[in-house]
Amino acid sequence: MKFRNTFCLVFLIFLSNCHQSNKTGYQQIIDNETRAEQIRDMKFGMFICWSFSTFSGQEWTPTAGKDASYFRATGCNTDQWCRVAKDAGMGYILFLTKHHDGFCLWDTKTTDLKVTNSPLGIDVLAKLKKSCDRHGLKLALYFSEGDWTFPGAVFHEDGGRNAEVKKAQLKELLTGYGPIEFIWFDYAQGDGGLSHDETTQWVYELQPNCFSGYNHGPASGRIRLRERGTPGTLGDSEASSIEPEHEATYKGYLVAEFTYPILPAHQGGADWFYSLPEHDHLCLPAEKIYQDYLGSVKYGNIFSLDVGPDYNGEIRNIDVQTLAKVGRLIRGEEKPVEINNSL
Repeated sequence: MKFRNTFCLVFLIFLSNCHQSNKTGYQQIIDNETRAEQIRDMKFGMFICWSFSTFSGQEWTPTAGKDASYFRATGCNTDQWCRVAKDAGMGYILFLTKHHDGFCLWDTKTTDLKVTNSPLGIDVLAKLKKSCDRHGLKLALYFSEGDWTFPGAVFHEDGGRNAEVKKAQLKELLTGYGPIEFIWFDYAQGDGGLSHDETTQWVYELQPNCFSGYNHGPASGRIRLRERGTPGTLGDSEASSIEPEHEATYKGYLVAEFTYPILPAHQGGADWFYSLPEHDHLCLPAEKIYQDYLGSVKYGNIFSLDVGPDYNGEIRNIDVQTLAKVGRLIRGEEKPVEINNSL
C-alpha cells in the first residue's frame, strides 16, 4: 500500500510538471540574435482583418449603438485561411484580435463586445490557433491600442484611456493561446492609456520571446512595422508611409515588417477589410506580390499581406487564385511576367 501511494504521488507530480512545461515552455527566454533570426525566417505571412468593418462597408466602424450581434458572420473557415496561406508559401498568420471599435475576436472576460456573444458564437482566435497548428503555421497578433469603448474616446479622433483593460486583454492573449511571434500594435487612435515602453515591458513579462511593434507614435519594441510599406533595410525611412517618432535615434529594432492590402485602389468600401461584393473582381497581380516577397527575403524583412475574409468567413476566390499563383512563383513552378511597377 505504501509503495502504491508513493508511486501515485510521483506520477501526479510528473503530470503536474508536464502540464507546467507545456504551459510555460515558450516563456523560456531566447537571446535576441537567435530570436530575430527566427522571426526573419518566417518571411511571408497572411494578415487577416475580420471584424465589424467587414459588415459596415467602411474602414472604420463606430461602436455607438452596436452590440456583438453586429458581427453577422455565417461561418468561420480558419482551415481555408491556413490552407491558402500554406499554398502561397507563407509561414505565419497575423490575426486582427481587436480594431478601434473594441470588438474582440476572442472570448475575453473584459467586455461583452466579443465574438462569443455574436451570432457566430465561437472563439475565432482559439479556432485559428488550432488550424495554424494543423497546417504548420506560426501565429502573430494585431491589436488596436485605442478603443472607442474606453473612457474619453471620441470616434475617429481619440481612442480613450483604460490602461488596466488594455493590460488585461494583452494578458489573455499572451497566456491563453500559446506562443505569439509578434504583436502588431496600431497607434491610430492613441495608446489606450499605457505608453509604448510600458506596453513593450508588459508584453515581455508575459511572453519574453514575443516581439512588440508599433506602426507609429513613440518608437519602442524590437520589430519595425511599415504600414503600407515596402522592402528595405533597417533604418530605411523610405520603406514606410508612416514613421514612428524618434526613429532616427532609436536603436532597439532587430527586424522589419511591412504590410499592405491585397486589394488595389478602388472607390468606396474598405481596403484592409473585405470591401463590397462589387469589388470581388479586384486584386493585386501575383507578380507584384511575388516581387515584394523577393524584396523581403533580400533585406531580411517579413512581409504580411492583408487579406479580408468575407461575410461567410472565407477568403475570396480571386485571392485564393492569386495566392496560389504566388506560391507557384515562389516554388519556381511558374515563371513571372513583367508588371507595371506603379502598382
